Amino acid sequence: MSVETVARRYAAALADVVVKSGETETIQTELKTWEELMTSNNNLLEVFKNPSIAHINKEKVLENLLEKSRPNKTTANFLRVLLRNNRLTELGEINTRFASVIAERSGQVSAKVVSARPLNDGEKAEIQASLAKMTGRTVNINYETDESIIGGVVTTIGSTVYDSSVKTQLENLKKQMIGN
Repeated sequence: MSVETVARRYAAALADVVVKSGETETIQTELKTWEELMTSNNNLLEVFKNPSIAHINKEKVLENLLEKSRPNKTTANFLRVLLRNNRLTELGEINTRFASVIAERSGQVSAKVVSARPLNDGEKAEIQASLAKMTGRTVNINYETDESIIGGVVTTIGSTVYDSSVKTQLENLKKQMIGN
């Protein structure tokens, strides 16, 4: 089973719990902190990845960290479940999916728009309106620039990519000319 599929399942299950309890922001913040802790400490990450380390020892490490950090009960239990199922090292992907699930359930969707140059406010407003109309939801857009696309924009919503960059259009034209 792919990491993405696993992450989506854990994220949806956690979202079911936290939406009912109203702990969404607290849990998101705490899990992000745990993700940063795991990624910034290679030794810690290696302990949880290493199959030769006994599970009971991994539990002791986690419990020690939980005791020191004192997270919300839901966060602590979720981390324990991830460890029990050998998924603690996938916390980053689970957090990403969790944020998407929460946004989706609140009628929002996230998008990334890459352009060759910084966009002005008018262009951003036009893209915002277009994506909102297309998705039927409120769209939170993260803007990035990448001069290599030459012109146009590349928009990513979920796993769907809309590529109207000049670079891609030129590559497609090249393929057509070679193929004909």
